[in-house]
Amino acid sequence: MKFNQILQDIQHKIFSPVYFFYGEEPFFIDQLTSYIEQNALDESVREFNQTICYGRDVSPKDIMDMSRRFPMMGNYQLVVVKEAQEIKNIEQIEPYLDALMETTILVISYKYKKLDKRKSFYKKLNKSSEVVLFESQRLYDDKIPDWIEKAVQLMGYRIDPVASRLLSDYLGNDLSRISNELEKLVINLESGSLISTDVIEQNIGISKDFNIFELQTALVERNALKAQRIVHHFEANPKEHPLQMLTVILHSFFNKVFLYHQIKQMDNRKVAAELGINPFFLKDYQKAARSFPEQKVISIISGIRDLDMKSKGLGSTDATSYGALKDLVVKILH
Repeated sequence: MKFNQILQDIQHKIFSPVYFFYGEEPFFIDQLTSYIEQNALDESVREFNQTICYGRDVSPKDIMDMSRRFPMMGNYQLVVVKEAQEIKNIEQIEPYLDALMETTILVISYKYKKLDKRKSFYKKLNKSSEVVLFESQRLYDDKIPDWIEKAVQLMGYRIDPVASRLLSDYLGNDLSRISNELEKLVINLESGSLISTDVIEQNIGISKDFNIFELQTALVERNALKAQRIVHHFEANPKEHPLQMLTVILHSFFNKVFLYHQIKQMDNRKVAAELGINPFFLKDYQKAARSFPEQKVISIISGIRDLDMKSKGLGSTDATSYGALKDLVVKILH
């Protein structure tokens, strides 16, 4: 079952006897677990019928014993097992799946790991109509801006595509951190208002003028002075702009420019889908392709890979120096 469907069912008080949330992205697991905690039981009976435990403290037998108890002064009891990935032999709860208690809602939060889909435990979870099995998958970096836009919409606001990309660049792919920053960001905003790059700069402190995307724009426009100023800003603020992160983003951008050269005859929507970008940003790649012929792009990508090696201490005496980035900018511009 998908994340939004699970939330919708919980909102309508439609609960299943067992929820098993697992996967490499902890954010979605924490969100679902917390939402069930808040909505499964009335506050008046939580003291009697809600049990929250942690994987390091319980065994599969403990979980089954807790789940087989009857509720007091209510119709259901809620058993939540957090950090279940720390339980040895979690599959030993399998007998409980064969004889579920209809008056128990069991939630298992199994984070950072995948289940072996070849084993009978997974197959039983997956086949049972009484179990909600949800795999929380990590989002690829290029999907983060879209996720930010949707999260902002759910909060009752709007966000400029450039602003969402700026947040993604600055905050990375830590969804919990992004969510926290968004919640702080909207505190002083009117409902329905637009989150722009100016709003982000004023409230979070991310510069709308000195970031990796502005560097890409300066390179495409062959604006050497602007590019040099941005690199100097990076060098003065290395914690906010680590060299390895800059290298990854530049590599992704020019890889897409190279791909654009191969598919530019296609319909614009298809090109954007093939590049994995918001159509709003397609013009950036069109402009870059006009500025850099295909052979030049190949040379740039080679230079970025050299920079990546140096940023990791290979072929460089100082992996933290921004000198190699300055050299790359000169190479790209000339």
